[in-house]
Amino acid sequence: MSETVQNTEELRDRLEGSNINPNTFLATDYLNHFNELVMFLEMIPDMPDMLEEAKAWQPKTYSEHFRDSCFSEKDLAIEAYEAAPQQYKVPFDYTVKLIDKHVAKTIEDLEEPAAANDTERLRVLVSAAAISIGELVDTASAIIHGHKDTSDQDWIDSLMDKTSEDS
Repeated sequence: MSETVQNTEELRDRLEGSNINPNTFLATDYLNHFNELVMFLEMIPDMPDMLEEAKAWQPKTYSEHFRDSCFSEKDLAIEAYEAAPQQYKVPFDYTVKLIDKHVAKTIEDLEEPAAANDTERLRVLVSAAAISIGELVDTASAIIHGHKDTSDQDWIDSLMDKTSEDS
């Protein structure tokens, strides 16, 4: 057995019983970063000052999130992410980039109706954003759990379509 395979198997054994998927080497705790933002966004129509909270939110890489977190297995999560199989890591990272891009566009789009105190427009925009960001977070979750066929060309094309729609 090669050293790389042996190291991967040793890491996989360490992941058993943790909150890190032993097949994908990814943890759902990272998604809390995005769920927090969606919560801020959903409050904006009733509490427009929450836009400032949403604007203060910053994208974080997987490793940054865990370095800054109180997650009990944060060092293991970072180590596992760095060793994650490319079939999961690449589409996961791509999905995260799509989420970050969509969040930035959403916050930008909310500026004008928030300044005009147009709560109806804010509700429409926030509702649409929460759905689309939620779908991307669900995709990331499916990848983390190994439930997404990351070699599915139709799925890859649909992600590309989401990217071009948001441009």
